[in-house]
Amino acid sequence: MIALTIKLILSHLLGDFLFQSNTWVQDKETKKYKSLYLYLHIIIHTILLFVILQFKMKYWLGILIISISHFGIDLLKVNLKSKINHKLLFVLDQMFHLYVIALVVYYYHQYSIDFDLVYNSKTLLFLVFLILTTLVSSIIMKLFISQWNVSEYSTPENSLHKAGTYIGMLERLFIFIFIVIGRWEVIGFLLAAKSVFRYGDLSKAGDRKLTEYILIGTLLSFGLAMLIGITYTYLVQIIV
Repeated sequence: MIALTIKLILSHLLGDFLFQSNTWVQDKETKKYKSLYLYLHIIIHTILLFVILQFKMKYWLGILIISISHFGIDLLKVNLKSKINHKLLFVLDQMFHLYVIALVVYYYHQYSIDFDLVYNSKTLLFLVFLILTTLVSSIIMKLFISQWNVSEYSTPENSLHKAGTYIGMLERLFIFIFIVIGRWEVIGFLLAAKSVFRYGDLSKAGDRKLTEYILIGTLLSFGLAMLIGITYTYLVQIIV
């Protein structure tokens, strides 16, 4: 079962991401069902399935189901392009493809999903602390540093929209993961790397307030992430 799942996912990834260029995608979005690249894309997917499954004819029905459903899902996607947010549409598209793969695997190797693992206390605790590390910490930081107005010497017009928020969430997420796996020393490298990137901005700005603002934000972000990580490692050990 696992081998078949891996092969089908590999075939999907190769067909959707390696053997499909942006030109093909744009042509499908423009011409929809009239696009030759849409049909070529499905042919390539079918060939990949046969090759990766070593031309074993016992899988012919699974290959047929995946190929036909892939055509239908892609056609539906290009028709909904103007109606649904493209990020959400991409996620839904991939989810439907993976769902079909799961059904095909189930046809050949019947399996059951143990939902007790999903609702396990440790799993739920991990999800809680992921939210604390990313979203909740961002709100806490905004509330804390909102007492300082740095708009007069910062240049938000030169920054990507919400870039600081995403950078902070990612750095806290990395720190949380490093603490969970017990690699505290990597946090030092992360802090050093951020300092190197920030050095250029601070040296050009030459503003003590901006320097202090960035330093407070960095230390607060790292501190929250470490506190959350330590708390998680303690709680996960006492949960039965």
